[in-house]
Amino acid sequence: MRGVIVEETAEQHFLKHNDAGSWIQDSAVMLSVSKEVPWYLDDGTGRVYIVGARSAAGLILTVASEVFEESGRTLVRGTLDYLQGLKMLGVKRTERVLPTGTSLTVVGEAIKDDVGTIRIQRPHKGPFYASPKSIDQLILNLGKWAKLYQLASMGFAAFGVFLLAKRALDHFLQRKRQREFHKNQYHKLAIMHGTEYQDTLEAPNIFLIWNFRTLVLCKLMYSFCTYRARAAAAQRQARDAEGGNGTSDGEPKKDQLVLEICVICLEQEYNAVFVPCGHMCCCMNCSSHVTNCPLCRRRIDQAVRTFRH
Repeated sequence: MRGVIVEETAEQHFLKHNDAGSWIQDSAVMLSVSKEVPWYLDDGTGRVYIVGARSAAGLILTVASEVFEESGRTLVRGTLDYLQGLKMLGVKRTERVLPTGTSLTVVGEAIKDDVGTIRIQRPHKGPFYASPKSIDQLILNLGKWAKLYQLASMGFAAFGVFLLAKRALDHFLQRKRQREFHKNQYHKLAIMHGTEYQDTLEAPNIFLIWNFRTLVLCKLMYSFCTYRARAAAAQRQARDAEGGNGTSDGEPKKDQLVLEICVICLEQEYNAVFVPCGHMCCCMNCSSHVTNCPLCRRRIDQAVRTFRH
């Protein structure tokens, strides 16, 4: 058979021993040769030479011959192959050609050389087709692929929108559940403490959402500190009362001690002023162990001792 493109392949077929202990058939390409001579398309009105058609999409070559050659069986070769876990079956030789007179449709870049010969070659950018189908069939086939890609892109876009909407909805529901949980906990805390939190209940919801934990922590710390301060003041009042002071004189002193007690140790009176915030809530001993003001959380540059009469 005469042709302008010839491809010859030699494929080795063998049985391979797998890990399960059985033999499976496999193959490996031993040789692949492709040849092409200058050729052209002729529609009766002119000739157009084709360059590099072997790499064109849609090119189908006709099988000219296909021969299977069995491997020679010798004792030495069979033993070596068995030790390697192989059983050689033979070599399959296939020859494919593009026969002369084949009807083709070639889509590519048309150029004209110095002598005026028109050639069609692969473009620098774009597809290169050499197919036995007509141009209308190629356009129809490409239209199907374009529609498929369009549907796939729309599907991926819809899936992406679904994921974004699901994430936004989950975030909204989670925030709503947190808001409800904080609100319920806050109401329980307010009921537990009676009227002490009634004014705070009128705060806006955004305050409840963002400052709930800080508010509860501050309230608990305040209650604990007040309890310890009152206990310490009561002990001091009891010691002072041993000298014969009346109960009416102990009450003002108790209130004064509650107001002037250190918020850290709850034992000493505060006598340190923090610079630069100006707050006075700690004793000098405790102020040497802190770096931020307990009230405003600003960094302490210096603690100045004060004296009161």
